[in-house]
Amino acid sequence: MNIQIFGKSKCFDTKKAQRYFKERRVKVQSIDVEKYGMSQGEFRSVKSGAGGLEALIDQNSKLYEQLHIAYLERKEDIEQLLLENPGLFKTPIVRNGKQATVGYQPDIWKTWE
Repeated sequence: MNIQIFGKSKCFDTKKAQRYFKERRVKVQSIDVEKYGMSQGEFRSVKSGAGGLEALIDQNSKLYEQLHIAYLERKEDIEQLLLENPGLFKTPIVRNGKQATVGYQPDIWKTWE
Protein backbone atom coordinates (compact mmCIF):
# COMPACT_ATOMS: atom_id res chain seq x y z
CA MET A 1 0.00 0.00 0.00
CA ASN A 2 1.17 3.48 -0.87
CA ILE A 3 -1.10 5.83 1.09
CA GLN A 4 -1.17 9.60 0.63
CA ILE A 5 -3.35 11.78 2.84
CA PHE A 6 -4.11 15.26 1.54
CA GLY A 7 -5.48 17.18 4.50
CA LYS A 8 -5.68 20.43 6.39
CA SER A 9 -3.80 21.00 9.63
CA LYS A 10 -6.95 21.94 11.58
CA CYS A 11 -9.23 19.26 10.13
CA PHE A 12 -10.35 16.67 12.69
CA ASP A 13 -11.21 14.09 10.04
CA THR A 14 -7.69 14.40 8.63
CA LYS A 15 -6.25 13.70 12.08
CA LYS A 16 -8.59 10.71 12.47
CA ALA A 17 -7.47 9.33 9.09
CA GLN A 18 -3.80 9.69 10.05
CA ARG A 19 -4.49 7.95 13.36
CA TYR A 20 -6.38 5.14 11.58
CA PHE A 21 -3.36 4.25 9.44
CA LYS A 22 -0.84 4.82 12.24
CA GLU A 23 -2.69 2.34 14.47
CA ARG A 24 -2.43 -0.25 11.70
CA ARG A 25 1.27 0.49 11.15
CA VAL A 26 0.72 1.60 7.57
CA LYS A 27 3.28 4.05 6.23
CA VAL A 28 1.58 7.27 5.16
CA GLN A 29 2.68 10.35 3.25
CA SER A 30 0.82 13.34 4.72
CA ILE A 31 0.46 16.45 2.59
CA ASP A 32 -0.93 19.76 3.84
CA VAL A 33 -3.19 20.56 0.90
CA GLU A 34 -3.65 24.20 1.93
CA LYS A 35 0.10 24.80 2.02
CA TYR A 36 1.35 22.66 -0.88
CA GLY A 37 -1.75 22.15 -3.03
CA MET A 38 -2.05 19.31 -5.49
CA SER A 39 -0.38 18.74 -8.86
CA GLN A 40 -2.39 18.32 -12.07
CA GLY A 41 -1.56 14.60 -12.21
CA GLU A 42 -2.52 14.00 -8.59
CA PHE A 43 -5.70 15.98 -9.11
CA ARG A 44 -6.74 13.93 -12.16
CA SER A 45 -6.00 10.66 -10.36
CA VAL A 46 -7.89 11.68 -7.23
CA LYS A 47 -10.81 13.07 -9.23
CA SER A 48 -11.31 9.83 -11.13
CA GLY A 49 -10.79 7.66 -8.04
CA ALA A 50 -13.08 9.67 -5.76
CA GLY A 51 -16.05 9.87 -8.09
CA GLY A 52 -15.75 13.20 -9.85
CA LEU A 53 -15.18 16.87 -9.25
CA GLU A 54 -18.21 17.51 -7.04
CA ALA A 55 -16.97 15.04 -4.42
CA LEU A 56 -13.75 17.04 -3.94
CA ILE A 57 -15.30 20.45 -3.29
CA ASP A 58 -16.11 21.59 0.24
CA GLN A 59 -19.40 23.39 -0.30
CA ASN A 60 -19.42 24.57 3.33
CA SER A 61 -16.16 26.45 2.88
CA LYS A 62 -16.07 30.25 3.09
CA LEU A 63 -14.03 30.28 -0.11
CA TYR A 64 -16.82 28.41 -1.90
CA GLU A 65 -19.18 31.33 -1.34
CA GLN A 66 -16.54 34.04 -1.86
CA LEU A 67 -15.52 32.68 -5.26
CA HIS A 68 -19.16 32.05 -6.34
CA ILE A 69 -18.35 28.53 -7.50
CA ALA A 70 -22.00 27.47 -7.40
CA TYR A 71 -22.68 29.84 -10.29
CA LEU A 72 -19.89 28.62 -12.58
CA GLU A 73 -21.01 26.39 -15.44
CA ARG A 74 -17.76 25.19 -17.01
CA LYS A 75 -16.02 22.37 -15.15
CA GLU A 76 -12.66 23.63 -16.43
CA ASP A 77 -13.20 26.94 -14.59
CA ILE A 78 -14.14 25.12 -11.39
CA GLU A 79 -11.08 22.84 -11.66
CA GLN A 80 -8.81 25.84 -12.19
CA LEU A 81 -10.23 27.63 -9.13
CA LEU A 82 -9.86 24.46 -7.08
CA LEU A 83 -6.20 24.08 -8.01
CA GLU A 84 -5.50 27.78 -7.36
CA ASN A 85 -7.36 27.74 -4.01
CA PRO A 86 -6.58 24.39 -2.34
CA GLY A 87 -8.58 25.44 0.75
CA LEU A 88 -11.65 24.46 -1.28
CA PHE A 89 -10.81 20.74 -1.11
CA LYS A 90 -12.96 18.59 1.17
CA THR A 91 -10.55 16.73 3.41
CA PRO A 92 -9.10 14.26 4.06
CA ILE A 93 -8.43 12.98 0.57
CA VAL A 94 -6.87 9.54 1.00
CA ARG A 95 -5.21 8.07 -2.06
CA ASN A 96 -3.94 4.54 -2.60
CA GLY A 97 -2.60 4.34 -6.15
CA LYS A 98 -5.56 4.91 -8.45
CA GLN A 99 -8.10 4.53 -5.65
CA ALA A 100 -9.15 7.55 -3.62
CA THR A 101 -11.67 8.54 -0.96
CA VAL A 102 -12.88 11.89 0.31
CA GLY A 103 -13.71 12.26 3.98
CA TYR A 104 -13.31 9.75 6.79
CA GLN A 105 -14.01 6.36 5.14
CA PRO A 106 -12.57 3.53 7.30
CA ASP A 107 -14.88 0.91 5.75
CA ILE A 108 -13.34 1.48 2.32
CA TRP A 109 -9.80 1.67 3.70
CA LYS A 110 -10.22 -1.79 5.27
CA THR A 111 -10.68 -3.25 1.79
CA TRP A 112 -7.31 -1.79 0.75
CA GLU A 113 -5.38 -3.79 3.36
